Formats: sequence, structure tokens, C-alpha cells
Amino acid sequence: MSAAGIDRPPTGAAPAPVLVLTAISAVRMAWLYLTSRRVPAATGLLASASAVLWAAMHWHWHIVGEAAAQQFIPLTIEAAAAAIIAVTTYGPFGDTERAASRCLPCLRLCTILALTAAAFGVLAAGTTAGHLAGGTLAMLRDLGGMAGIGMLAAAAFGGAFGWTGPLAYLIITEGAFAGSWATPWVWPTRPPHDAGGALCAAIAFAAGTAIITVRGSRDHTAR
Repeated sequence: MSAAGIDRPPTGAAPAPVLVLTAISAVRMAWLYLTSRRVPAATGLLASASAVLWAAMHWHWHIVGEAAAQQFIPLTIEAAAAAIIAVTTYGPFGDTERAASRCLPCLRLCTILALTAAAFGVLAAGTTAGHLAGGTLAMLRDLGGMAGIGMLAAAAFGGAFGWTGPLAYLIITEGAFAGSWATPWVWPTRPPHDAGGALCAAIAFAAGTAIITVRGSRDHTAR
């Protein structure tokens, strides 16, 4: 066998430099996607929300009244975190980006799951300063469900307006507390281990994640 034959890579194997360039290109594409969606800024805002929640737990900030009223601040912070996740679905490039990249669904899904997990992690850390009504299980349910509503709003009205979903749901939730509604679709009013509330929140998150993964947020420039 000739020296050239010995040095030749196995049939079907990509040369190492090609693999390295492919990996670098994939990392660069992911980073460009994350920066175009302002994910680094969103991460900083989620950390700030965690700090506010920690302060509220530590110094016992609450609205005077029944237990439902005392949940207002934690729920508001959770809604804010869900709004942050929803707003990151907005992309500035529209059809140009969709035509140029076949990896968008995977990038969208990974970003949503990573941000939701990060939001839950930092908010759970913020609750260590005190007692959160319902505990972290209820917080995971409420955050995930409101994030799903935010993504549905982003799909309907555009990513830049995804925050309207969690805000509207927060207002509905406070009205449900005041009116003693019992529907599981207003899951923050349900006990932490309520199966109906957890199922409704999971459906909202799954629906929002699916539609954003497949088609992204609505392009506000479209006519």
C-alpha cells in the first residue's frame, strides 16, 4: 500500500478540519440567534426578578389582606418572568431569516426550554429567603403556564407583544381570587397538587412551545 493510501481518511469520514469548521459554524449560528433574540439581556432580567423576589421574601413584602392578596407580589414576578421569555420569541429579520436557516425550529425549542428552566431556577433561588405559598411546585406550574400564554400571545400578536399574555392572565387571576372562581384554567388559584390546574398549565405551555417552535412569533411587518 502506498504512503498516499495510508494517509487517506476512511471512506465516508469527513476530514477533521471540516468537522471543526462545521462545529464552529453551528456555535456561531446559535450565538447569533441568541443575541438577535436578546437572550443575554433576558437572562440578566430574570436574575433581577430573582433578586426582587428574594427581597420580597426576606423583608416580607406583601399586600395586607387575605392569603390570596399576599400572593400578588410573587405572582407578579412570575408573570414578569413569563413575559421576558415570551418577548425573546421576537426576531428582527423575518422572512430573510426563515429562508436562510433550516435550524430555526430546533433553536426556538432549545431557547424556550433553556430560558424557562433558567427562570424557574433563579426564581426558586429567590424563594430561599422566606416562605412561598404553594412552594416551588406551584411556582413551576404557574410560571410554565404563563410562559405558554405569553408564547401564544407572541404567535397571535407578534413577539414584541408577547408580554401582553402574562399581564392579561395576571389580571384575570387576581379577579379569580377576588371572585373565588374554581376553574382549573386559572391554575394559580388551585392548590399546588391539583391535577386539573397542573394539566391546564401544561397544555398552555405545550401549545405555546409547539406553535413557536414550528412557525415562530408573528411577523409584525407582515401585511
